[in-house]
Amino acid sequence: MEKVLIAFAAALAIGLSAIATAWAQSRIGAAGAGTLAEKPELSGTIIILLAIPETMVILGFVISTMILLLLE
Repeated sequence: MEKVLIAFAAALAIGLSAIATAWAQSRIGAAGAGTLAEKPELSGTIIILLAIPETMVILGFVISTMILLLLE
């Protein structure tokens, strides 16, 4: 039962961070598309703003890896 809970915690860590990133990127992407329609010169800024939420998924992956490796 303990291994099941550890696996569930690791899945929860990466799953919730992935859902949060998807939600953030959907909002940023919609706003970015509207911005690019009016000011195409801001494309570099929009790409950076879309890349920032990806750090949440990377952090979730690191946390889930730590849970799995440190609690074996």
